[in-house]
Amino acid sequence: MKRQTFGAMNRRRFLGSTLIAAGGLATPALAIGEDSTEFREDARIVRRNASSFRSLQWEPYFSNLRRGAILVDTTSRALHYWSEDESIYKLYPTSVPMTEDLTRRGRTEITKKVEGPSWAPTPSMKKRNPEWPDFVPPGPDNPLGTHALHLSWRYYRIHGTHDTRKIGRRSSNGCIGLYNEHIAELFELSRNGTQVLLI
Repeated sequence: MKRQTFGAMNRRRFLGSTLIAAGGLATPALAIGEDSTEFREDARIVRRNASSFRSLQWEPYFSNLRRGAILVDTTSRALHYWSEDESIYKLYPTSVPMTEDLTRRGRTEITKKVEGPSWAPTPSMKKRNPEWPDFVPPGPDNPLGTHALHLSWRYYRIHGTHDTRKIGRRSSNGCIGLYNEHIAELFELSRNGTQVLLI
């Protein structure tokens, strides 16, 4: 039997089906000023950024910064990183799970860091999308992008993506996605044991 490859045509179909499922449920998280809402409050117009993409302090979410800390806000579709010594703070736009039943919240940590990750669909993904390949090696067709941070929860990762249209949207099957340049930076800053909180 001829081995089926996950080439450009299949990749477009695979990535497209993910985006179609997300179908305009969200707006890009970086659209500050462009993606604002207006409403009247006491006879004056109040502008609000619909994405709530803003910097945060770590103290309400973590008791300490031992080994660094990552906060993922699935509502604003933003990832916050603080270094252990508080000298570095980063704020990145993300993709988040496309539905509530795919969204996991709570405390976890980074357990493994992989540069050039391979990818295989989870059993539930394969059940929902039987046409997806069983395995995708590292490279431009890989949905995990250039780097992946494995979490202590099975199948969950913070990873990159080659499909930049997904960032700022509810477009993932459970993981948190970043632009490849951002995951590369976070990959260098974080380490095994870095604490992670998804809210």
